[in-house]
Amino acid sequence: MDITSILTDLKAERKRIDQAIAALESLDGTATATSRATADAAIAAPKQAEKRRLTPAGRSKLSAMMKARWAARRKQ
Repeated sequence: MDITSILTDLKAERKRIDQAIAALESLDGTATATSRATADAAIAAPKQAEKRRLTPAGRSKLSAMMKARWAARRKQ
């Protein structure tokens, strides 16, 4: 199985579970308008992961580490 199909199946399963929870909460009367709206928003638009970026300090540290690595390789 490839990862894309697994992720698609898991997201569909999560959507079904969220809908079942929302339905049960509405029958029970414990759901509030905000919790339903939040659940609906979570189903409709999943969050995208924030992009990780290198800071200038991290970039210089990485540069120094790579220079040391290549210097060690040249010695071999």
